[in-house]
Amino acid sequence: MTRIGVLSDTHGLLDQRVFEHFKDVDEIWHAGDIGSDDVLRRLREFKPTRAVYGNMDSGDVRYSLSEFYRFRVEDVNVLMTHIGGYPGHYNPWLLPMFRKALEQADDPNQRIDLFVCGHSHILKVQFDSTYRFLTINPGAAGKQGWQPCQTLIRFTIDGPKLDNLEVIELERR
Repeated sequence: MTRIGVLSDTHGLLDQRVFEHFKDVDEIWHAGDIGSDDVLRRLREFKPTRAVYGNMDSGDVRYSLSEFYRFRVEDVNVLMTHIGGYPGHYNPWLLPMFRKALEQADDPNQRIDLFVCGHSHILKVQFDSTYRFLTINPGAAGKQGWQPCQTLIRFTIDGPKLDNLEVIELERR
């Protein structure tokens, strides 16, 4: 079993409460708009961290990360990017990748089981019945934007199964 903590859109602010809520996770995933190399460094010093750059990232953050990150945790294939959208409203450049993964769904190395993105600052967890994967947008862990509170997501991966998904809301200080 692998415990995962997901966040996005920190925009240079790494709230200390992230460390409290992610103290028991095995990995952290950051879905872009990290905001500074310092945020990425602090996350990586705390826990193994997988990340993609966002449209607001520049400099060292952008150069050290990629726009898309495909990886596997246990038996779950993950695709992570910053600007992704949600079922029925994906960014068009993702659709060929989704179609190809669906066509090759019998190949456990080619399918997508979990799609993680950020950008909108709107927390959303939704299954896509067309492409047959779960979409997770953790909302925004930073304070930049209009969202009423900072949000994080925690869950576990056990073989092919995602379980114990928790939404964490951080009240604005």
